[in-house]
Amino acid sequence: MNTHDYWMIAAFFALVLIPAPWLGRYLFRAMEGERTWLTPVLGPIERICYRSAGIDEHSEHDWKTYSLALLALTAVSLVSLFTMLMLQARLPLNPQAVPGMAWDLAFNTAVSFVTNTNWQAYSGEAQLSYFSQMVGLGVQNFVSPAVGLAVLVVLCRALSRRSAKAIGNFWVDLTRAVLYCLLPFCVVLALVLVWQGVPQSFSGYVQAVTLQGGEQTIPLGPAASQIAIKQLGTNGGGFFGVNSAHPFENPTAWSNLFEMVSIILIPTALVFMFGHYVRDLRQSRAILACMLTVFVLGLGVTLAAEHQVNPMLSGLAVEQVGSMEGKESRLGIAASALWATTTSAASNGSVNAMHDSFSALGGMVPLVNMMLGEIIFGGVGAGLYGMLLFVLITVFLAGLMIGRTPEYLGKKLEAREVRLLVATLLVMPVGVLVLTAIGVSLSGPAESITNPGPHGLSQILYAYTSGTGNNGSAFAGFGAATPYHNLMIAFAMLLGRFGFILPVLAIAGGLAAKNRAPIDANSFPTHGPMFVLLLTLVILLVGGLTFLPALALGPVAEHFLLQGF
Repeated sequence: MNTHDYWMIAAFFALVLIPAPWLGRYLFRAMEGERTWLTPVLGPIERICYRSAGIDEHSEHDWKTYSLALLALTAVSLVSLFTMLMLQARLPLNPQAVPGMAWDLAFNTAVSFVTNTNWQAYSGEAQLSYFSQMVGLGVQNFVSPAVGLAVLVVLCRALSRRSAKAIGNFWVDLTRAVLYCLLPFCVVLALVLVWQGVPQSFSGYVQAVTLQGGEQTIPLGPAASQIAIKQLGTNGGGFFGVNSAHPFENPTAWSNLFEMVSIILIPTALVFMFGHYVRDLRQSRAILACMLTVFVLGLGVTLAAEHQVNPMLSGLAVEQVGSMEGKESRLGIAASALWATTTSAASNGSVNAMHDSFSALGGMVPLVNMMLGEIIFGGVGAGLYGMLLFVLITVFLAGLMIGRTPEYLGKKLEAREVRLLVATLLVMPVGVLVLTAIGVSLSGPAESITNPGPHGLSQILYAYTSGTGNNGSAFAGFGAATPYHNLMIAFAMLLGRFGFILPVLAIAGGLAAKNRAPIDANSFPTHGPMFVLLLTLVILLVGGLTFLPALALGPVAEHFLLQGF
């Protein structure tokens, strides 16, 4: 690493952590309908939305009604997007005359964007029209993170309210999440990206003649606006096939930095928003400390692994400067490693390098980040409510150890909550291990693996981990564009999304109805260094016990084989 790399990493953390407390307070006020500096502009638009849709912004739902509204929106979104992708050849804004998608790929893509996964078994510039990119995927890039944020807000209210039956109005929460929390930031980032050279055009593709006299097709399109929400909404689906490794998505070192920062800016701010809800910012600092601890550990391993030379080339007359395979030379190793760690920690899934070409240990870090449940910052809303589930599990285990009824912020955890917490712990093992085992056991699906040995297992393991974790990144050598994998990964994405959302809403409904007991000297403290350590160990222990055997057969075995063992 050189001085530039250290400055880049320092700038990344500074641009994320310095504005996060202010943004957290802003998001709290916006989601609760309090006046913000954008209210004079967005307030009238918000009221028009309510009147046109017949929404009473002052009425609230119980958790069951809230869940039904959320599921209804998801169903409508899924059917609409699926139909649009199938019929895109007949829709406007299709200058390249792109045909409709096959039904299995259209279903996989629709599920992917509705669940905030943005898994892409297609190449955007070759298989999507401008209309599908903007009206189809672009709309879901706003709606899906807004749904995650709404669910988080429900859990925050449940922990702060006393003996309440209602937990909020889904349609109001969704509207505020889009208008106040996503749209303003996206407008700013899109303008910055246009300034840096990202195209924003409805023109058709350009045919150019190269220096060698051959023809080259240069894809264009309304990319900047899509990339802004792709990053800020922790969506990750690229406008172009190679995502932010494409020079039109990520043309400069500055665009690379801004896009990395935007991945975890809102998830970090939401940690402070939670502190404002429960009126205790010490809780926010404890959770953020845990997130940063695991994040920095992963970043350190990735940087160290990717700066090592390939041992298979050590005996050859080849000068090595680290593992540059699959990376953009204009960005370098450190920027690629930082992006890979960030995108996998935040369930974003965008890439500026090919993870399939990372070293065995360097590629294992994104895999582990996803296996932990996408709680290290995680997706917009989804990351923090996943982390709060681990907080509740940690409090429950601590209560067992000291012989007290477990409680968090004065809310007692009883049998119903514990059963729901355990149910969420089963989502990742079922979606990852069971579906991977089925995939490698069947001869047809196993043919999608393009590498023999441990790395081949890592490819399919990564695919189903990414799907279940709603991340969307991939070891791109894996041939996922088959009917079997399109349908099974779609199932994994639905399981990973609603296997958490529905238990979280049920837990929130139960906690909201409970009285909040006063916190005294006998209460288990959940804001100090001891709790941060305990929470971190619980997260790593649960992930280790669940996935260590699979990791040992995949990236760990590959690492030792490369070392000559």
